[in-house]
Amino acid sequence: MPPRPLVLVLRRSGEGGGIPPAGHGHGADPLGQTVFVTEGVGLCQRRGGPVEVIRPGGRVLFEADEEHWHGAAPNRLMVHLAIDEGDADHDVVHWLSPVTDAEYAAAPAV
Repeated sequence: MPPRPLVLVLRRSGEGGGIPPAGHGHGADPLGQTVFVTEGVGLCQRRGGPVEVIRPGGRVLFEADEEHWHGAAPNRLMVHLAIDEGDADHDVVHWLSPVTDAEYAAAPAV
């Protein structure tokens, strides 16, 4: 069987803090999602895990189908590159419920 054609998605995104992001996962992505922070300060959390602070030069790997979120820390800017792999038959991302104010506020001070 020939290898399936892949779609590599590279996004550069800048976000302002104070607005909780939406949770999401990457079920069609066998390699998960890699996020590289290039500017500012951000937050990320895997379902059931602690909120983590991410800074420029930081890299976070979310495993395939691991529910998570990432976004700017409150009152901060975060710019990041997100790398996803998908194919023609599946969405690269599936969106979940927005992160609650309480989840977003549980972040360590930055």
